[in-house]
Amino acid sequence: MAAIPAEMTLIEHGAGGPPEVLRPARGPVPVPKPDEVLIRTEAVGVNRPDVAQRSGSYPPPPGASPVIGLECAGEVVALGAEVRRYRVGDRVAALTNGGAYAEYCTAPEAQALPFPAGYDALRAAALPETYFTVWANLFGHGRLAAGETVLVHGGTSGIGVTAIQLAKAFGATVYATAGSAAKVEACVGLGADAAIDYRAQDFAEAVKALTAGRGVHVVLDMVGAPYFARNIRCLGMDGRLVLIAFLGGHVAEQADLRPIMLKRLTVTGSTMRPRSTAQKGEIAAALEAKVWPLLAAGRAGPVIHATFPLARAAEAHRLMESSTHVGKIMLTPG
Repeated sequence: MAAIPAEMTLIEHGAGGPPEVLRPARGPVPVPKPDEVLIRTEAVGVNRPDVAQRSGSYPPPPGASPVIGLECAGEVVALGAEVRRYRVGDRVAALTNGGAYAEYCTAPEAQALPFPAGYDALRAAALPETYFTVWANLFGHGRLAAGETVLVHGGTSGIGVTAIQLAKAFGATVYATAGSAAKVEACVGLGADAAIDYRAQDFAEAVKALTAGRGVHVVLDMVGAPYFARNIRCLGMDGRLVLIAFLGGHVAEQADLRPIMLKRLTVTGSTMRPRSTAQKGEIAAALEAKVWPLLAAGRAGPVIHATFPLARAAEAHRLMESSTHVGKIMLTPG
């Protein structure tokens, strides 16, 4: 195996700003902490939190790498002193704590998973951020169960694609929203029982019609404030609203809160990055046991919309912000 260099190419974003601030730079190869592996990255996923960090609205937590990037896949090339599962030469996909937009990246061993059977690095790198997030929120906080109904907003986003497929695979009836007729068609192709063009109709009225007035059991939302009142209307008795992002804003005003009491609703949500390594490790173990077999069997999997060289990360971010993509946007070093 080639020696590990002292320096690597990475993408820096300076003080933050528009996509143009992303540019290649040189920096030291990170040294893994005792519980970490060092990965030579072969593919990297682009996610909404990356865009938020680049723009300056989502700074990394204390101790995390200042380099953008929350997921990667590649070859393990060095081990921390406490690593037990993996060996140099293993190939893993990892939910990182930052630093993935680079030729080398560290990740806690507990947050790394072997490639699903039949997967290459590109497809494996498209998994961690969305699959950890959907599993923790839709099936954890949202308690989605077989036989229930779920409304997934942003059905053609990386999160949406994952949520539609997993909800369907685990026996739920799935409705999704999307912003065009073509994206509605894409949602149905992914397994949604019905999809709603939110630009053409009121999704709350559409859900009422689809459920014969009963409402859904779970709503998975990343829009936030503008959807809050209508999300509450979409829920049936004992329904759960799960918030995972605030792309439309985080302050909801003039919302009628009475249905929360009358329908015994739960409003919950979470972020992934501040969770402890142990908490993320529990999610990883559940994914490997319950979801990785579905991936190997082809019952779910990432949809990769576009792939860019690492040096063209700015183009990848522009595409992400355009919201014209369906599924994942990826980067490949080298």
